[in-house]
Amino acid sequence: MKDISKYAGVIPAFYACYDKDGAVSPEGVRALARYLLDKGVKGLYVGGSSGECIYQSVAERKLVLENVMAEVGGKLTIIAHVACNNTADSQELAAHAQSLGVDAIAAIPPIYFHLPPKGIAKYWNDISAAAPDTDFIIYNIPQLAGVALTTPLLQEMLKNPRVIGVKNSSMPVQDIQMWKDEGAIVFNGPDEQLLSGLAAGAVGGIGGTYAAMPELYLAIFRLFHEGKMEEGRQIQNECCRIIYKMCSAQGNMYAVIKEIIRQKGGPDAGSVRAPLLELVPEDAAAVKEAAGMIAAAIAKYC
Repeated sequence: MKDISKYAGVIPAFYACYDKDGAVSPEGVRALARYLLDKGVKGLYVGGSSGECIYQSVAERKLVLENVMAEVGGKLTIIAHVACNNTADSQELAAHAQSLGVDAIAAIPPIYFHLPPKGIAKYWNDISAAAPDTDFIIYNIPQLAGVALTTPLLQEMLKNPRVIGVKNSSMPVQDIQMWKDEGAIVFNGPDEQLLSGLAAGAVGGIGGTYAAMPELYLAIFRLFHEGKMEEGRQIQNECCRIIYKMCSAQGNMYAVIKEIIRQKGGPDAGSVRAPLLELVPEDAAAVKEAAGMIAAAIAKYC
């Protein structure tokens, strides 16, 4: 029986950290990992959407994970997203992640070409085979991958003893209950519904805005487990309002978040990589307002 306690909690999706020239910054990676460790989160999800993985080379993704593990490996639960749009590179990243001692690897389905379920299962199982001593988590994000996890596909994947669960970023909360009924552990993906996801049976959450306001998501998780749903709902609703404000900028949301972290006194993670849009001067007001909303919510609820 797998020990799932190490996966139960708030796990921020780790952001890409760049220097002033746009190269991956090992120093920035370590500073952000240390910053989040100090915030009290359960773990980190490295190399996923928030990590701008599809815009990074295999070597860059290895560099990021190496520095995360050097800084907080053994102190936080580390899940490494290793999927690339071809099997060989994905297997290389999976083997590398296992060699570093991560707790789990994760993968989206192949994007662009919509493979049949048999092809997706082979892709995931081939990746898992490259890390035979490491847990495997399916990353279900159909709105971006273009392919949705189904119950028959999950049932097929659970025949692989390394497959333990699903990072579920589809919007229907019902999906969490469905995957849990099949025996998978489930991580809530949409930040806007962490409280609902926990109520549906998620063991915890992995989220792209968690690192901007970990205090608030940690409070939601705690209040849920204390049975204080109304208090949790108030914070969840405030998190949603903050997310809407972040998304109102012209620049990419991750550029907004990195600037908010800087304004909170956290590390400088640089900007975002093209074709993602950097902040423009007109975004300053939205960033300032979102940062102010976060500070006010932390003062009120935490």
